[in-house]
Amino acid sequence: MRLSCADEMLLLNGCPGVIGLAAVFSGEHPDVEQVRARVAARWSGLERMNCVLERASGDAVAGRRRLFGRRGRVRWVVPGPFDPAVHVTVANSKFDSLWAESVDRPLDGGVPPWRLFVVPDAAHGGGFALALVAQHVLLDGRSLATLMRSLMDSPAATRESARSAPLTRTGLRAAGRELRAMAAAGQALPLRSPWETHPSVAVCELPAHTVRSARRQPADGRGATLNELLVGAVAGALRAEYGPVRGWRQREKPVYTAVPCDLRTRANPRELGNMLTVVRIPLPVDVDGPVERLRACQAAVATVPERALAHAGLLFPAVEAARRTGPWVTRLVAGRVHHLCFAATATTAMKWPGGSSAFEGRRLVRTVGLPPLRQPGTVSFALAQAGDAFTLTVVCNARPDDARRLAGAVATEFETWARTETPSV
Repeated sequence: MRLSCADEMLLLNGCPGVIGLAAVFSGEHPDVEQVRARVAARWSGLERMNCVLERASGDAVAGRRRLFGRRGRVRWVVPGPFDPAVHVTVANSKFDSLWAESVDRPLDGGVPPWRLFVVPDAAHGGGFALALVAQHVLLDGRSLATLMRSLMDSPAATRESARSAPLTRTGLRAAGRELRAMAAAGQALPLRSPWETHPSVAVCELPAHTVRSARRQPADGRGATLNELLVGAVAGALRAEYGPVRGWRQREKPVYTAVPCDLRTRANPRELGNMLTVVRIPLPVDVDGPVERLRACQAAVATVPERALAHAGLLFPAVEAARRTGPWVTRLVAGRVHHLCFAATATTAMKWPGGSSAFEGRRLVRTVGLPPLRQPGTVSFALAQAGDAFTLTVVCNARPDDARRLAGAVATEFETWARTETPSV
C-alpha cells in the first residue's frame, strides 16, 4: 500500500515523529490482560493498526536514510495481525516520565509502530492511565482520539466533520494566495545556537473556572474558542520568555505557528492515518496587551478553515500528482515545510469526542496529548479538553527546561484573561 503525501512528509521531516494521547481514569488500574483483550477485540481488524513500513523491493526499512533509495519506494505492508502482548504493556515509569521518555525515542521497526501503555501511577487527578503512543507517519492526532474512544465501555460515534464543496474559481485564487503565504519566510526561537538545544516536556493542568472566564474575552466580542485562546496564550508566552520580536536577531521576520487541520469529511469521519494539513498563521508577539493579542489571534484563526480548504481542494492534489514523477517532489515540499523558518511553534486544541466515558467501569478524568518534538528552536503546544478538565502539554526543543517555563507562561495568560473585568452593560 502506497504512502500518502502526508505520510511521506512526516517520514522525511528529520524528527523522532512520536505523538501520543493518554486517557486518565479514576480507580485501580485494570489487569493488563483485560486491556489486551479489549484492544484485540476492537483494533485487530483495523488495517492501519497492522501496517509496517517496508521497501517496495521487500527489504525491511532500517532507518530514514534508506527510505527513498534506488532500490524502490517505501510502502505500507500488512505482514499479519499485531500481537497484543507486544503492543500492550504496563509502563515501567510514572506518567510524566513516560511522556518525557517517549517524545524523542522512535518506536522500533519490524512491528506496527504503536504501543499502548497501562500506567498505574497516572497522577493528574486519576488512578491510572491508558497511554497510546505512535509514529506520526502511521497516525495523526484525530486517529489517536478515534482509537482511544473506541476502547471505552460504550463507544459512541464521533461527531462527523463537515468540509465544504470542491474549490471554485474563487477558490483557485485563494489557493494561489495560500501558496504565497506558505512560502513566506519566518523564524525560529532566538537561541544562541540551534545545535545547543535540549528536548523537554511539561504537563500542566488549567483550572476549569479559569478557562471558562478566559473564554468570555474579549468582553465586547463573541468570546473566544479554545483554539483561539491557545494561540493567543502562546503569543503571550513567547513574549514573556523571549521578549518582543523586534528584539530578536531576525526582527524583521514574523514568528509563525502551525495550526493542524483535519481534512476528513462526512464520508470518512473515523478514517485512520494522516488526513490533515497545517495552516501557518503569524503570532502577534509584538502586540501589547493580552486582550489585544487575543483579538489579533481571533482574526488570524478565523482564516484557517478557508485556507485549509485550499490545501484539500488544490494544493494537496497538485503535490500528489507531481510526486508520481519521483520522490524528489516530496523531498522538496518536506524540506520547505519542515525548515526552521517555517513555524516556530505548533498549536493544537483538541476536545474528547463524545460525552462521558469509562473503561471497565472506571470514569474518565482527563485526557493528555503528546505533540511531536520538532526541529531545534521550536516548541509544540497541545491543549486537551475532556469535560471540565483542561490539560496543556508543551514539547520543546530549545533551552533546557523551556517547556516548563513556557507552560507556566501560557497558564499566566489564561489567568490574566480570567481576571480581566467584563464591563457592565
